[in-house]
Amino acid sequence: MRILSIDTSSSMAGIALSVEERIVAESLFTCDRTLSSRLMPEIEHLLAMTGLGYGDVDLFAAAVGPGSFTSVRCGVATVQGLALATATPCVGFSTLAMLAMNLPLASLPVCPLLDARKSEVYAALYDCSAPIPSPIINDCVLTPELLLDQVCVATDKPVIFAGEGAVRYREQIAGRMGDRAVFAPFPHNAGHSGNGALLALDAFRSGKACDPALLLPVYIRPSEAELARKKG
Repeated sequence: MRILSIDTSSSMAGIALSVEERIVAESLFTCDRTLSSRLMPEIEHLLAMTGLGYGDVDLFAAAVGPGSFTSVRCGVATVQGLALATATPCVGFSTLAMLAMNLPLASLPVCPLLDARKSEVYAALYDCSAPIPSPIINDCVLTPELLLDQVCVATDKPVIFAGEGAVRYREQIAGRMGDRAVFAPFPHNAGHSGNGALLALDAFRSGKACDPALLLPVYIRPSEAELARKKG
């Protein structure tokens, strides 16, 4: 099976192409405000390097969040369009699960963190002792203080913290967790869409592939526009 996996949830975007459970091409790049103009050329570049076309892809996959609202929408919409144009199934996967997979087969729980702004983090706690991570605390958005309260209740083991949120709130995490806080080396703080390909394959085998119209972002919290409508 050929899988094209896309992650645009944070300031680092990623694309990976896997063929028969091998990563044959992968791109990781900073995007910021250039995502919309860079994403399709990067995809075409990866396909060209492997000699494949859009019609050769058997499954399109996207990180559906949580993450930057605009960036997540861009990735999901791109996969929707490609899947629709090629009559190919698609599937979504959690950004945080993908990030946790940077620590494969870890004996300690892994807490992936993304900066959600407003003094909050997108976070989860995963058991990564198997190839596919299992949630201990489901994907959520909350303040670092409340997250650490939940982590301390969920486990008495040391915890591996990874992601840009772990970098930003490192001092606060270390102050609360002490020696129980283990911080991932810096290369593991960015998500890798190759991990997303494995999540996509697992979802496909579990019967979770869907029609492009049903692939939706998972924001966890309401957008500013939604909040404004409620206030209005």
